[in-house]
Amino acid sequence: MASSDLAVQDAAAQPATTRRVVNDFSIQIATVNGSGSQTANLVLLRSIFQMGVPVSGKNMFPSNIAGLPTWYTVRANKDGYVARKKEVDFLVAMNPETGKEDVLSLEPGTAVLYDEPLKLNALRSDLIFYPVPFDRLVATVCTDAKLRRLVKNMIYDGVLSKLLGIEMSEMEKALRKQFGKKAKAAELNLGALHAGFAHAEQHLIKQDPYFVERMNRTQGMILIEGNAAAALGAMLAGVTVVAWYPITPSSSLPETLIGYMKKYRIDKATGKATYAIVQAEDEIASIGMVIGAGWAGARAMSSTAGPGISLMSEFAGLAYYAEVPGVIFNIQRVGPSTGLPTRTAQGDIIKTALSSHGDTKHILLIPASVEECYTMAMDAFDLAERFQTLVYVMSDLDLGMNTWMSTAFTYPDKPLDRGKVLDAETLKRLGSAWGRYADVDGDGIPYRTVPMDGMPAYFTRGSGHNEKGQYSERPDDYQNNVDRLARKFETAKKFVPRPDVDETPGAEVGIIAYGTSHWAVDESRHQLDRETGTKTSYLRLRSYPFTDDVEAFIRRYPRVYVVEQNRDAQLRGLLKLDLSTELLGRLRSVLHYNGLPIDARSVTDEILVQEGKKARESVRKTVVSGLAAGAGE
Repeated sequence: MASSDLAVQDAAAQPATTRRVVNDFSIQIATVNGSGSQTANLVLLRSIFQMGVPVSGKNMFPSNIAGLPTWYTVRANKDGYVARKKEVDFLVAMNPETGKEDVLSLEPGTAVLYDEPLKLNALRSDLIFYPVPFDRLVATVCTDAKLRRLVKNMIYDGVLSKLLGIEMSEMEKALRKQFGKKAKAAELNLGALHAGFAHAEQHLIKQDPYFVERMNRTQGMILIEGNAAAALGAMLAGVTVVAWYPITPSSSLPETLIGYMKKYRIDKATGKATYAIVQAEDEIASIGMVIGAGWAGARAMSSTAGPGISLMSEFAGLAYYAEVPGVIFNIQRVGPSTGLPTRTAQGDIIKTALSSHGDTKHILLIPASVEECYTMAMDAFDLAERFQTLVYVMSDLDLGMNTWMSTAFTYPDKPLDRGKVLDAETLKRLGSAWGRYADVDGDGIPYRTVPMDGMPAYFTRGSGHNEKGQYSERPDDYQNNVDRLARKFETAKKFVPRPDVDETPGAEVGIIAYGTSHWAVDESRHQLDRETGTKTSYLRLRSYPFTDDVEAFIRRYPRVYVVEQNRDAQLRGLLKLDLSTELLGRLRSVLHYNGLPIDARSVTDEILVQEGKKARESVRKTVVSGLAAGAGE
């Protein structure tokens, strides 16, 4: 019997489904890193997006160059939920090494599209199987044996187009956009796309309940990665000096910025660049360059991850104490040490907020969306110069390296805020009261000068100094200086982005979250209300120092769950440093730290357990327990 006959027989053996699930499913694609699957995955994601259906795409890839398993998850949801969905509705199994484990981990009724030689249908009888002879199909459209490995993934896009009802015209449009001017590659992949569709049409009988139908929920929206959005924001903020050292998951930010700057930051008259981007020898050198450029009056930045933050900590103390502006993008990943370089976390909050030895506090901006990556990049440079200090933009791998939907970005319409830069008029007004480190306005922020601006020069010191910038080891000079720095940090509360607060009448439970945890919390709140009638109010933190809104929110609720993606409840710990003692007992933790993006179901189940509405035994060990469930769950 031919393999195509076997496919029909296998499909026909499954009972036909009467349930119809439209625009609400999660597809997990298991392939091998370096096999070209990312192109097929992005074409699939964009095709659904182009049909007006809200989507998100999450890539779980290994930290080597090629050969190890990788998973990509596409979530489509008519209600706009874009957090990772814990359950897999449709598995595409292309990797022989993980196929068995992937299939055995599925819930009954899940659909499985698999490479026919893997014989995965022999493992279980409670799943819906779609076998596809990928090697035979790709051989008909690609004569070059070396290229077949890169082309054959597009076949599962064709099969899914037929099974799910994704319009072929949208698949073709997305494919051509993905390949751009690479016409030959586009034609080869188009052939594979159509071969997959034709095979499904002729040999597979649809048994799963999942369908894509046109909506109008993505009109005017874009798809972009957080690192690309941050790069665009940095350019429009006027950055002129970038010093960085490659590290996952931050490297794509300066790499993308290089492309933007080459296009938009070239002097038309001379053809010369109006910026400097330097790949330094290490993270220590890169932050040193940023501080030097900031001292000279340039808008300067670096981009790194947790290990880089650790290496930069001594220089961070210099910038804090000498009061030099700069921006650091921290794209967080799993630690400590090398940790899991290609997995996501929120594990650097305390380390970055208090980075360096001695008494230091740094301004943090915490984006939850690609749009905020864009806007907060601009805010960061303004705040850095306003407060003459380092400002950290705390993204993470999930936000930085994955593809997200967003409304189209708006062009900035406000002038740059250069802060207190001394000019002749101010100097005349202040007279002898001016000193580089003197607080003449009561806000903790001194006036600075930059080289060659005609204003008084001064010594920049990382050692003890008085208001004039003169070296001093007098106890009163040191204490006055660090007290002023604390006063300056207090002033920052009036300038940093305030939290988003959503109050629900009658709620007794509060939730605090930040960054990408927001998307899981947003969905979880609906689950809590729908499933158990648990009403919640929600505060999403957007910055540190914490504004007065945070303590006021906690005072309103007897139980406040702090949701974060780390083991040690770092945000809860940072909150405890600021809160009144009587409020500390109100805080509870929901922790997720297995390296996968946090999902709504884990948040919901853990809150219900702590609320006494669900037994602990029913909660899977992906929250609080610390046991990694594996990327193929």
